Amino acid sequence: MAEITLKAETGRELGNGPARRLRAAGKVPGVVYGLGAEPVAVAVEWRPFRETLVTDAGLNVLIDLDIDGDVALCMVKELQRHPIRGDVLHVDFLRVSRDAVISVEVPLVLEGEAIEVERSNGTVDQILFALTVSAKPADIPNEIAVDVSGLNLGDQLTVADLALPAGVTTDAEADELVVTTLHNAPAEDEGAAEGEDAGEAAEG
Repeated sequence: MAEITLKAETGRELGNGPARRLRAAGKVPGVVYGLGAEPVAVAVEWRPFRETLVTDAGLNVLIDLDIDGDVALCMVKELQRHPIRGDVLHVDFLRVSRDAVISVEVPLVLEGEAIEVERSNGTVDQILFALTVSAKPADIPNEIAVDVSGLNLGDQLTVADLALPAGVTTDAEADELVVTTLHNAPAEDEGAAEGEDAGEAAEG
């Protein structure tokens, strides 16, 4: 997984007032913690930080966080956003070790075309959209592909059917449902139902 370098400055004032002033100046207040180190209050420039969030890795991007010249490998542990505007109000950076396994959520992405399901007037319904996995930072995938091309109507895919990359494991239940297939109601049934509704309305 690619890494992105991001600069962070220390020495920011704590409290809601100073935090608002930081955000008005185009910065995001945050904290860095983990690996037994004392938490450090930091601030990062919003524009370069935003660029780290739009990579293929999403929130699982590896960040070489330059904290006043001291570079630490980090990941975004939590983002606090404004409930209406969606602005990032605060960020938690977690220090990680290249050799230590960590747990993160990885998105599940459907791939392929379920031709037999479509021929049978069915649809593919995704139930699980992200999977919590354990891996070393460099082994964390951007996403996990779920191949639906071989499905027939009535088939299901569970966590046990997922092809996890090398070095990646999950503690999710093997029988947890990921994808199921559903039969669509015939169009004529829908039309008949509409006709019945119209008849009832007319009688009323």
